[in-house]
Amino acid sequence: MLARTGALGDLERLAPQLADAAAQAGTVIPADAWRDDEALYLQFDLPGMDRSTIELTTEQHALTLTAERPSPIPADARAVLTERPTGRFTRRLALSDALDTAAAEAAYDNGVLTLRIPLAAHAKPRKIAVSGGAPKQLTA
Repeated sequence: MLARTGALGDLERLAPQLADAAAQAGTVIPADAWRDDEALYLQFDLPGMDRSTIELTTEQHALTLTAERPSPIPADARAVLTERPTGRFTRRLALSDALDTAAAEAAYDNGVLTLRIPLAAHAKPRKIAVSGGAPKQLTA
């Protein structure tokens, strides 16, 4: 390999850092969401993330997910190709007040984080009983 010096060498050394920063800036944690009569379900793709780096918090009807993927390249090595984003990632989603975030459950398996947030009791569909009896006269 040839070593470049001067402006071209500086640019060659800076290019991977700029590419890495651009990749991280455009990285969004992909998610799917669905609900049934009992809960809202969210799944996030977090490949290569260690479970211990994943944090989920709720505050004022917002869910914040943060996770970290360290670089696999040793500090004393020279990167040849860096396409996989590394660093700290954050995703923030607005939540309805119809959700019971205190009862939320999360599991991480095979790079996928699954979150289940039950519907609050007041938001669940319910039937209203209709009673029978003698017809009543309405008065004005």
